[in-house]
Amino acid sequence: MNTDTLAPNFLSLKDVTIRLFDKILFDKLTFNIAKGQHWALTGPSGSGKSVLLQAIAGKLNIIHGEVTLDFYTEYCTRHPHLPENFTFHQLVVLVEPKHHFKNLSNTTEFYYQQRYNSSDSEDALTVSEYLWDIKPVIGNDYWTLEKVTELLNLAPLRDKQLIKLSNGETKRLRLASALLKNPLLLLLDNPLAGLDVQSRAEFNVIIEKIIASGITVVLTSSPAEVPLAVTHVAVLDQGTIKETFTRADYHFDIQHEELFANADEVKALIGEQANVDFNHIINMQNVNIRYGDNIVLQNVNWEVKPGERWALLGANGAGKSTLLSLVNGDNPQAYANHIVLFDKRRGSGESIWDIKKKIGFVSPELYQYFPADNSCLQVIESGYYDTIGLFRQSNKTLSDKALQWMKVLEIGKYARVPLRNIPAAVQRLCLLARALVKNPPLLIFDEPCQGLDSHQQEHFKQVVDTICRISNVTLIYVTHYQHEIPDSVDKVLRLEKGKVV
Repeated sequence: MNTDTLAPNFLSLKDVTIRLFDKILFDKLTFNIAKGQHWALTGPSGSGKSVLLQAIAGKLNIIHGEVTLDFYTEYCTRHPHLPENFTFHQLVVLVEPKHHFKNLSNTTEFYYQQRYNSSDSEDALTVSEYLWDIKPVIGNDYWTLEKVTELLNLAPLRDKQLIKLSNGETKRLRLASALLKNPLLLLLDNPLAGLDVQSRAEFNVIIEKIIASGITVVLTSSPAEVPLAVTHVAVLDQGTIKETFTRADYHFDIQHEELFANADEVKALIGEQANVDFNHIINMQNVNIRYGDNIVLQNVNWEVKPGERWALLGANGAGKSTLLSLVNGDNPQAYANHIVLFDKRRGSGESIWDIKKKIGFVSPELYQYFPADNSCLQVIESGYYDTIGLFRQSNKTLSDKALQWMKVLEIGKYARVPLRNIPAAVQRLCLLARALVKNPPLLIFDEPCQGLDSHQQEHFKQVVDTICRISNVTLIYVTHYQHEIPDSVDKVLRLEKGKVV
């Protein structure tokens, strides 16, 4: 549907060609944003949604075409005494899925387990310290610390260190930091990913208030979750804008694809499963975890036996990630509690590595910590050693098997590509393959479908169900979306404010 408008332009790209290294990402792309318009970009994984946001933010090399920044020209006219080095970048904020928090040592060298180690996490800023340092753009000061704290319910998080925030809490903080800069243009890359049901419902209200403050919003979204507050929708496919709609004219019906994960191929990769002759995979009794005055888990009892398939559910901040950190060997408070893993009491002499070799694990935060120069195949091969990246000579036999898992998950063509140069959804699938390669007795998937398009989600679910059907693997599956839960899951543990409900 044609959404052309006679309203003055806010920003326009005309016949632009965008290149990254030696690859053309967009060829002769035209995209216009008129004043008063707010856009959602949707389409399958790899269609170019995130790339278009980066291009608008001025982060990519435009080698051909014309970019008109009417909002910047108008702003400079209204503020004639701006410094000479003032550029349009200062009026635009892009919030990407990956954070770039710095610690008190002014480096970004966090490590995955740091959030659970009280002494090490002291090097991280608190939420209040992080937000206090953010300065608004010259001439704009509508969004104050008080206003963003109220809008995004940050008061309970003020004294919490950044590294200890849950996935949903991190998203709220990063949106707050973007608003404090008071930009004219706010670009949000997949802002709904990882949010619980209530937070997703609240997001529409938040976007409405941001738009009402005079900020133009462009965001990427899954086709089924386009916010009501936007005015227009662009559907992308393979680096082109396929269709545009007004929000009122845009409708999406979920297509249930008939897919089948190749059972023979999966069976050949699993082969003879490692010994799973345990009485208990997990046995927790009256587990309590606290950080200072903050009680994260309270009197949790949980028994998981071999071959059981569990969904672990609860709102953002309910304690799910902390509970999983006790299972995965990342949280030192496990030693102060009654926790039995694979029939061995924590603290009875087993090492973290003894635990990790029995677990295939993935979480939304994990990909933050991999060396950016590792190829996808190296990242997956590192799963054999439970390291965050491959730091040894590649083993051909193991590498070949890793490549087969990539093919099962339909990402084989990315094997030699650096992790940093692939779509976010493919990064997720690489880490899922990494969790599968060593054929562990326990799989822990924490929001595994975050950022995947509908085809990738459905295909992954079928792979998981195939593995569960032909093996005795134990599964713990975390999600905020009911439709993502594999059919093989038949048990549920639900947390609410650190308690089992």
